Amino acid sequence: MFKNLANAKLGLFIFLGSTLLVVLIFLLGNKDQLFASTFTVKTYFQNTGGLRNGASVRFGGIDVGAVKAVKIVNDGTGRIEVSMRIKDEIRPFLKKDSRASIETEGLVGNKVVIITMGSDKADGIADGGTILSSEPLSFSDIIAETQGIMAYTKDMTKNLAEIVYKVNKGEGTIGKILNDDQLYNAATNLTKSADRSMVSLTDDMKDVIALFDDLGKGVEDVVANINNVVIRIDTVMQGVSEGKGLLGSLVSDKGKESESINQILDNLVIVTEDAKTSASRLAENMEALKHNWLFKSYFEERGYSDTAEFENELDSKIIELNDKIKLLDEKILEIKALENKNN
Repeated sequence: MFKNLANAKLGLFIFLGSTLLVVLIFLLGNKDQLFASTFTVKTYFQNTGGLRNGASVRFGGIDVGAVKAVKIVNDGTGRIEVSMRIKDEIRPFLKKDSRASIETEGLVGNKVVIITMGSDKADGIADGGTILSSEPLSFSDIIAETQGIMAYTKDMTKNLAEIVYKVNKGEGTIGKILNDDQLYNAATNLTKSADRSMVSLTDDMKDVIALFDDLGKGVEDVVANINNVVIRIDTVMQGVSEGKGLLGSLVSDKGKESESINQILDNLVIVTEDAKTSASRLAENMEALKHNWLFKSYFEERGYSDTAEFENELDSKIIELNDKIKLLDEKILEIKALENKNN
């Protein structure tokens, strides 16, 4: 009898020890923070996606706690309250605008709670405080969305097959073009005509570009010619004022040769006005050229970044020509003044 009692005590001791060991393993395995200083944080979800008590809580990819309780809130909203026990050392990083979300480890793994860091300006979390939450993505929602995409793809494939079928039968515009030889030939001829038009336009563009190059050289020639005319006029005027040279002597004498002097001065005015007219016409052409749309590709070929850069160059040439025109006007007035003085 005593032997049976001893066996019973031994069996009871083994049972209690095994039970205690299992409980300890369970608690430690679920990281219930038995020996760490912790505080409680709550959050609310409409759907926890199968989250269980003891699930890991992670912050920055590190396990910082475990789910303490998951229960439905009796406030008529149907929300689910998730209480988490978190290491006290994480408290400084958690704010009231921190956000909790439920994610899955792997494709079909265990559910875990992920907490993000709050902003520096937000208030800290007290023991039993609440943080924001983001609803977990439901696997059924993913399947439903995938089914919708598959249905759309199926309809699109069906429509594409119908289009190809109609094209092969010669229905519709594309089908008629591909199956009707006359329409196909007409489309081909139209394309060739467009190609010829583009070639012609390209040739015209080359002509316009050549015109611009000629105008550029023309500006240089006209400016050089005006400079020569001005130099000659200045030379004559200086000689007259100093009484040097044939014309200076004639003006100083003011004798019978007065008419000849006037004729020379008139010819000098005519030459000057001709130079002025050439410069004015060239300036007008440059101004018209600045607004010609055909020069867009010309700008690009010459390395101009935009139209404004090209127009600035034309404007500088036009300004130069206008300055020369003003200079010629001044010289014409000087010659006429000399002619009046001779009279």
